[in-house]
Amino acid sequence: MQTIILGGGCFWCTESVFSHVKGVIDVTSGYMGGDEVTANYKAVCGGDTGHIEVIKVDFDETIIPLETVLDIFFATHDPTTQDRQGNDVGRQYASVVFYTDEAQQKPTIDRVIGKLRDEQGIKVVTEVHPAAQFFPAEDYHQDYYANNPTQSYCNFVIPPKLAKLKQYFSGFMIEQ
Repeated sequence: MQTIILGGGCFWCTESVFSHVKGVIDVTSGYMGGDEVTANYKAVCGGDTGHIEVIKVDFDETIIPLETVLDIFFATHDPTTQDRQGNDVGRQYASVVFYTDEAQQKPTIDRVIGKLRDEQGIKVVTEVHPAAQFFPAEDYHQDYYANNPTQSYCNFVIPPKLAKLKQYFSGFMIEQ
């Protein structure tokens, strides 16, 4: 099993995407990358900590390779905007990959980003850092969309992401 931490905007949205992916064992919403020794939703959204909303993805690399995890990540958020995803603006919405194994993961991350830049001409601004301390988000943020299916923000943002997942990665999608 491997773990990768991904920041692609609102963690409700990225968590929902990866909750539908075969080989993903667990997805936990949380915070990483800030200057403070603790993080909570109010402080992070207030810009007081420098943390980014992320998801910790535990996956079975014999079912889904890291490159595919990253391909899904880049296909389901905008890696070209600094500290922003759609109408969500602020440091907490940065596009970032935190790797947990430099020798195994960093070359793959660099290769995937290079492919986007060189082969597809995408101006990727996604940051890449070694994983720092992970702070799980509050319980009510875990499985947020599954537990709040009528929430209007989620109903606006998540279905297009799931449509991309289905369109481009249907072989890796779990229907729920």
